[in-house]
Amino acid sequence: MTVSKKIVLIGHFGVGKTSIIRRFVENTFSEDYKVTIGVHISKKTIDIADGKTSVSLIIWDLEGQDDVKKTRSSYLLGTHGFIYVFDLSRPATFENLESELKFLTENYPNIPIMVVGNKMDLVNKPYLTQNSSIFEPLVDFFVSAKTGSRVESLFSKLAKALI
Repeated sequence: MTVSKKIVLIGHFGVGKTSIIRRFVENTFSEDYKVTIGVHISKKTIDIADGKTSVSLIIWDLEGQDDVKKTRSSYLLGTHGFIYVFDLSRPATFENLESELKFLTENYPNIPIMVVGNKMDLVNKPYLTQNSSIFEPLVDFFVSAKTGSRVESLFSKLAKALI
């Protein structure tokens, strides 16, 4: 049995939303930065460990916003799951993390949200420890779209949460 689920990646400009999707869907990475204008939609089907279920992820890559409240509500209609991405190397992308997540949970209740710190390859362990008070209660995954580290695990965990 295959079920389709709409996933929306949301976050600031330049945090790597497109790169995460490209790594997951095509297993590629590019250093060339191109701004997403509007929305770009990708699709990938993954099998769940039970061997009977597949999830067709319809992945919406939204243009970056410095405030989640500015995201067009029409893009968010029918969303089954969110991936909120921030850049581990740019504190401005996670300084309002708590309030942005509060906005999503209040306006889209009962929709799973995975919070992802991208660009793990650009920071060291002491940096993560130093900022653990910000990250630990809120962040589900640290990933690197560049190396591919934990990207597949992120989407697998979300897919399982959706069924």
